[in-house]
Amino acid sequence: MDMNIELRAEILSRALPYIQKYSGKILVVKYGGNAMINEDLKANVMKDIVLLSLIGVKVVLIHGGGPEITEMLGRVGKESRFVDGLRVTDAETAEIVQMVLAGKINKNLVNLIQNTGGRAIGLCGADGHLIEAEPRDPRLGFVGEITNINTQPILDVLDKGYIPVISTVGVDGEGNVYNINADTAAARIAGELQAEALISMTDIRGLLRDKDDPESLIPTVRVSDAPALVADGIISGGMIPKVDCCIEAIRRGVNRVFIIDGRVPHAILIETLTDEGIGTMFY
Repeated sequence: MDMNIELRAEILSRALPYIQKYSGKILVVKYGGNAMINEDLKANVMKDIVLLSLIGVKVVLIHGGGPEITEMLGRVGKESRFVDGLRVTDAETAEIVQMVLAGKINKNLVNLIQNTGGRAIGLCGADGHLIEAEPRDPRLGFVGEITNINTQPILDVLDKGYIPVISTVGVDGEGNVYNINADTAAARIAGELQAEALISMTDIRGLLRDKDDPESLIPTVRVSDAPALVADGIISGGMIPKVDCCIEAIRRGVNRVFIIDGRVPHAILIETLTDEGIGTMFY
């Protein structure tokens, strides 16, 4: 038993340099898609976010919710259509997106954080015009291109000691609501906040040299090397927009961006508070 206690103390001691690195700094976590489906994993992620908050890390949680939007559209008899990986969003779909993201999912995550001992405030892009947008492509309807980020509501919530939980719904000056890609929003918000790091939780290990071999993980990628990885076909398909968002965040001033597997228990803590890391780091 004594050895077990000593081991626990040693683990905590080893985490000290990483706690010092992130304490008082902003860490943006993008959480969404299939990584959100398992309820036990979701509860663990919220515990990890609360722990980071309690040791002084200013965590900003940005979430999507594609699978739940698709499910709700199916319930009302609307078929989900995608163009270049983005959901075609008519006016009715935009209302459902707002209802699912800013309502059901956002408040569920806030509630989980509160029940875990944390303090959270739910925000969406319409609050304080946090995310301003315009139509991205006429073919996509109310899918938005971000025109401006107002970080003040986020900073106000952080200053009061709460974790901002942000759903990626945007608005324009006329009150139209837009569906915003969560990866894009997270990269832009992290850049505007000059975050220490952005962590994107996905349902893959990270960037793989061979997409069919999960052991071929590339642990670090310099932004300047990304074009060559695209040319070699290593970055391809759905990873291209994800990597583009990572690069966008770095260029906007974020120090490090991580793509990690959200299905791994305590993935955020492994990536931030240990020297092993589990995903791909862009720098």
